[in-house]
Amino acid sequence: MVSVIEQSDGRFEADSGPPEAAGPTVLRMVVGSQLRTLREAAGISPDQAGYEIRASRSKISRLEHGRVGFKDRDVGDLLTLYGVTDGQQRARVLQLAQQANNQGWWAKYDDVLPDWFETYVGLEQATSLIRTYELQFIPGLFQTAEYARAVTMLGHRGASAEEIDRRVSLRLKRQQVLVGPAPRVWAVIDESALRRPLGGRESMRAQLRYLIDVAALPHVTLQVMPFERGGHSAAGGSFAILRFDEADLPDIVYIEQLTGALYLDARPDVDHYQEVMNSLSIEAETPVESEKLLRKIIRAT
Repeated sequence: MVSVIEQSDGRFEADSGPPEAAGPTVLRMVVGSQLRTLREAAGISPDQAGYEIRASRSKISRLEHGRVGFKDRDVGDLLTLYGVTDGQQRARVLQLAQQANNQGWWAKYDDVLPDWFETYVGLEQATSLIRTYELQFIPGLFQTAEYARAVTMLGHRGASAEEIDRRVSLRLKRQQVLVGPAPRVWAVIDESALRRPLGGRESMRAQLRYLIDVAALPHVTLQVMPFERGGHSAAGGSFAILRFDEADLPDIVYIEQLTGALYLDARPDVDHYQEVMNSLSIEAETPVESEKLLRKIIRAT
C-alpha cells in the first residue's frame, strides 16, 4: 500500500516512498479461523484447548477471533492437540502466526489509538469492500485535514494541541488505503452531515469540493440521503460493513460508540445490516444526483 502526502489544500496524493504492508489484523483473523476449524474438526472444546495452553476459554475465543497475538508455544501445543502432525502444515500455520505478530504502521500511534479502534484501523487497511452509512460526519476516509481537525476537537475538547495533531495525523494516514490497489468504498452520507459547517464555512466548502473529487475515483461510490426522504431504516446511527477477499473471513459490521465499538460477525446480524445498507442505497440519491446536491449545498454554504 503506498503512502500519501498532505497537500496545502488538505488533499492527498501518492507518495513515491516504499510501499507499506496492510498490517497483521487480517492475518491474525485468518490464523484464528484456521485454529478454530482444526479444533472443531478434532472435536475439542474451547475449555479443553484453553487447558492445554494453560489459559482460559476466553483466551481461546480471543485467539480464534484474531483479537490477540500468538505465542509459538501455544500454537504448537494447539496443533498437537488437534492432531496436526504434517510438518509442512504445522510450519505454514506457525509462520503465519509469526507474521501476524508484526506491528502495523498504526502502532506508532498507540498513545492516541484505543484498543477497540486499533482493530478497525487494521481491518480497514486490508478490506476489499467497505460499505458505510454516516449520519453526522463526513466519513473519515474522505475528510480534509481542516475538517478532520474540527471533528477531532469536538470529541477531545480538553486535549493538548500536540494530541490533537497526533489524532488528526492518524485519521489522515488512514486515507492511504484509497491510493494504489484500493478497496471499493461505497458510502451513503446523510444530508445533515453535509450541512453542518464544521471548521467554518470556507473549510466546509473545501470539504464538500473534496467529496466531489473523491467520488470521481473509480473505486468510490458516493450517495447522499436527502432530507426529503424522511425517515429510513438506518436513522438510528452510523455503521460500516467490511468484506475481505480471504474466504475464511466473514463480513464484519462495525458500530462505533463514544467509548468503544461493536464488531458483529454473526450471520443474522450481518444479513440484517446488509439489508439495511441495500435499502439505503436504493432510497438515497444516485451518484449523479448526489453530486448535483453537493454542488447545490456548496453554493448555499
